[in-house]
Amino acid sequence: MRVVAAMSGGVDSAVAAARAVELGHEVTGVHLALSRNPASYRSGARGCCTIEDANDARRAADVIGIPFYVWDLSERFHEDVVEDFMDEYAAGRTPNPCLRCNEKIKFAAVLDRALALGFDAVATGHYAQLRTGPDGAVELHRALDEGKDQSYVLGVLDQQQLAHSVFPLGGTSKADVRAEAAERGLLVADKPDSHDICFVADGDNAGWLREKLGDRAPNHGGDIVEDASGTVVGSHQGTYAFTIGQRRGLRLGTPAPDGKPRFVLDIEPVTGTVRVGPREGLRVDRISADRPRWCGSPPDRLEGTVQLRAHGAEHRAVVTVDGDRVEVELLDPAEGIAAGQAVVVYDGTRVVGSATIAATQRVPA
Repeated sequence: MRVVAAMSGGVDSAVAAARAVELGHEVTGVHLALSRNPASYRSGARGCCTIEDANDARRAADVIGIPFYVWDLSERFHEDVVEDFMDEYAAGRTPNPCLRCNEKIKFAAVLDRALALGFDAVATGHYAQLRTGPDGAVELHRALDEGKDQSYVLGVLDQQQLAHSVFPLGGTSKADVRAEAAERGLLVADKPDSHDICFVADGDNAGWLREKLGDRAPNHGGDIVEDASGTVVGSHQGTYAFTIGQRRGLRLGTPAPDGKPRFVLDIEPVTGTVRVGPREGLRVDRISADRPRWCGSPPDRLEGTVQLRAHGAEHRAVVTVDGDRVEVELLDPAEGIAAGQAVVVYDGTRVVGSATIAATQRVPA
């Protein structure tokens, strides 16, 4: 096959490209330029789209011996990922920009361009596995290395996208990938993994949103209220700086009556109100979601598990699907689940699909 290897500049994508070559594919390395102004991004190789990363990707391609190009997708990235991030926080929701980037950029814009240029597939360094199901469909499964499994952020891929994807690292541990990179002479063998949001230069989401939203912000301040009593216990400079389950940075002026730590339980952008309460107020056992994305045929009802964060625990659940509405009954209640996050549905290790959380229902006290 003719394969585009998406090379971020990190160790995983470099080894994935090298393995794609060894599998006999005709591989071309591509680095995605996602920033309108790369010089404003963080340095020190902590992101996935910095100038340093582009240089690291080019050097890795040279060592592997494959052609290398840079594709400018900054406009598409800004529209589909950055603007979505701002809109979601302004609306009081908590988005996952990496998941949205996979959906809109890496496996939509990149794959579309690759297919148009005569390539057959896109290879990435994601830790996930592809298998052929009993019906001949391509199935997405968890990676062998549970600590590095990235199937959650790939739960937005549909059957057509999976059929044109290659994940060479799914059956390998991270330690083995680093060791292999060193053996291949790849300088990124010891490069740290990226953790923060790539377009937030210093990792300060609230500060970045305050600067970028401007007049688009739903408010520039309001009250922090004790949920049970309605008592004002503090103030803030914008609801966009908060997410459900947040504990740090609340700066409450009034001690909690029960002496327990306070967490954000609800965010009301229209009134500018942030509601706080004890940890038990975060427990939810029902989730309503919309905008589903199915890896294959959608189920009507499924008794399986769901994952609610990129590196979160699995929860036993009963999932019911009615068109574009997905209802999830959590048999294992979860904490701190926010609208805007993704609920990814699993049947064993197989990813069934995902949906965007619209509302949650708290466990009765």
